[in-house]
Amino acid sequence: MTPVALCPENFGSGYAGSEHRKNKNIERTARARTHPASVLARSTNMFSTLGSTWKTWAHPRALMALIVFFVMVGLVGCDARTPDTLHYTGTTMGTYYSVKVTENLDDLEKKNNTHAKRLGKDIERILTEIDHGMSTYRTDSELSLFNANPGTDWYPVSRNLYEVVHEALSISHLTDGAFDITVGPLVNLWGFGPPEKTDNKPDEKEEQHPIPSEMDLRATMARIGYRKLTTRATPPALRKHHPRLYLDLSAIAKGFAVDKVAEYLEGHGLGDYLVDIGGELRVKGKKPTGEPWRVAIEKPVSGERSIHRVITVDDHAVATSGDYRNFFDQDGKRYSHTIDPKTGKPVTHDLVSVTVVDRRAMRADALATALSVLGPKTGYAFAERENIPVWLITKTAAGFRDRSTPVFAGFLARE
Repeated sequence: MTPVALCPENFGSGYAGSEHRKNKNIERTARARTHPASVLARSTNMFSTLGSTWKTWAHPRALMALIVFFVMVGLVGCDARTPDTLHYTGTTMGTYYSVKVTENLDDLEKKNNTHAKRLGKDIERILTEIDHGMSTYRTDSELSLFNANPGTDWYPVSRNLYEVVHEALSISHLTDGAFDITVGPLVNLWGFGPPEKTDNKPDEKEEQHPIPSEMDLRATMARIGYRKLTTRATPPALRKHHPRLYLDLSAIAKGFAVDKVAEYLEGHGLGDYLVDIGGELRVKGKKPTGEPWRVAIEKPVSGERSIHRVITVDDHAVATSGDYRNFFDQDGKRYSHTIDPKTGKPVTHDLVSVTVVDRRAMRADALATALSVLGPKTGYAFAERENIPVWLITKTAAGFRDRSTPVFAGFLARE
């Protein structure tokens, strides 16, 4: 599938014919005329460096967030007279963030550089607040302090933490426990917690992972289960029903952060944007060219970065989950990082990639994880019943098999 039509006058090197003003993590591009292939190459290089610096508090599926990436070649059109794009980049939650905001040149000329700086600082403040509240890698985070507390009485929490946990429990009920934020101890038990094995490279000596005994599994399962946790809205609080209950929000927190940044932008009258945190996306409005945002679903092949499908979205979020980059092989058997909370063991089905489209990134993020647990048959039946736009990729002996729910058809990009 051809992502975009390339214009002859755009073929050049570097940023010929473009005006750049950089201010720390802010990049403003006016009338950019960039070689599309060079932009895609730079984005690919950015993705490839993440694996070597992967010190993240994210769930093991976080690396799979890179399956979905926006098609940067589509950011440049044939008309050189395009609106400005304010571009904010940085790191958060152990991964990257990229926020693109499109504004008319006339509007920007009425504002000084303080406007752009303020937006960047506010975005960074929002992300820092969420990271400090929900990180399991920070011992002083709000979530870590809750996890360390053995009490089973109501524990006061921030509104942000309450909202995420409440939504997580809602999705747990909806998916009959396929999504479960208490599953972290099982992930660690199977060797997918920190330090994390992020790729399976055939040229390296195979790493030995201890397979948990049934006794260890039973002991860990005793402290797992979303029903062992309740929430209270006013005043916001959480309550454990097991003193060793441990919460890990990495399969939903990035989506929550995406939503918070998007809400901030809309609250300031900015209706054309793309927010990307580690591959969890939310977009609205148009690109600088006036075209809809296009998002690529990556082909699920380890070691490759190629486009499998392209979709167009507006005022929606996109999240992808999969397991083909995070697993280990031992004694001739493959063990996925995706743990089924009901069995306490890695899933054994052949579903390798799940893409979900939803109005909210937090919900798309969590549902992608849940569907990865449910598998191709049960997951598809659930998504169809709940009218969720889903694209599933299953690995077969002959290659890959695609299947999508009927409501997903409206997002497929035309060739």
